[in-house]
Amino acid sequence: MSRFSKETLEKHQECLKKQREAVKYRLKKLAARQSEITKKSSAIREGIIRKYQEIQTVLEEDLRITLSHLEMEERAAVSALDGLMERNCSLIQEIEQDLARLTLALDQTSTEPDTMSFFSYPEQEDTETVNRVTDLLNQSDPRSVNLDEAKAEQILSLTNSMLLLICSQTPLIKKLLNSYSSEVHLDPETAHPKLIISPKRDSAAYTDTWQQLPDLPGRFDTTLNVISLQSFSFGRHYWEIDVTGKTYWELGITYPSIPRKGTSEDCWLGRGAESWCVEFFDGEYTAWHGGVPHQLPFTKRFCRIGVLCSFPAGLVTFLEAEKMTPLFSFCAGIFSECLHLALCPGHDHNGNNVKPIVICNTSSPTSDL
Repeated sequence: MSRFSKETLEKHQECLKKQREAVKYRLKKLAARQSEITKKSSAIREGIIRKYQEIQTVLEEDLRITLSHLEMEERAAVSALDGLMERNCSLIQEIEQDLARLTLALDQTSTEPDTMSFFSYPEQEDTETVNRVTDLLNQSDPRSVNLDEAKAEQILSLTNSMLLLICSQTPLIKKLLNSYSSEVHLDPETAHPKLIISPKRDSAAYTDTWQQLPDLPGRFDTTLNVISLQSFSFGRHYWEIDVTGKTYWELGITYPSIPRKGTSEDCWLGRGAESWCVEFFDGEYTAWHGGVPHQLPFTKRFCRIGVLCSFPAGLVTFLEAEKMTPLFSFCAGIFSECLHLALCPGHDHNGNNVKPIVICNTSSPTSDL
């Protein structure tokens, strides 16, 4: 081996060592970042849990105080009624005793008429008894003991207002995701010829008629797909899609490199490595990516589906948009291309799937947090 060749190899060896150290250092930094994110996420999670626990504690204490006031009022009313009932019972006992004596007197007069002289019941006593009963009945009118119904109505009104306020703030995640909303419009030049794109480019519907459209390179010619005109390559983005009344649909996100011509399965959303989607067909939900199906445990026909993609996290999440119920999430890693929203309204499905699939664009600004 010549001196020149040895020096060259040694330089190459030294260069490789430096590159190895650089990669090792980067690997160490990546591991440290991973640990940092895990710790930070854990701290955020614990902080949120504490706040919810504090809210629960405040509500439980307020409930305890409110119920204690109502219970005190109830006890007072019940106690007052007990006193009135006791007075009525006492008077009944007195009247019963008088009746017993009179019954005895009447029985004796039938056998010993002279005994009547031993009993004297002047009309004055009857009048006194009537007056006592009348006074007691007036004093013990059940309607005289009441709960504070006005206060009860006010409490119900206040609690209802509190409920409405809480409902207006929940789900919290909806407010957050809406801050990521990005307005998109469908690209008619990508739509399959059997799709009708609305003039506003916010919906797609199936038609059984093959439209005479230019056979552009970007147009899907077999699968009933259309993608958004806008693409995204950084930040976080959220869309909601209205699927009300539909029995078959697919929606998700895709790289622009998704195959668009021919019968290859990769042309279908989620069947290749270029796209991620959720499909609804015959009452069943399935999440797809790379040709791998994930059957979802939902049977309710949802009306609005949310789609979130996060470039910093490499995340694709599908949600039921009304209650923000997570349907499925893909941890996609680092996205290698920009992303487009992708829709498939599906065929007519025996005449039951004629309604369009609609993008619910909002005016919320895009956030890159």
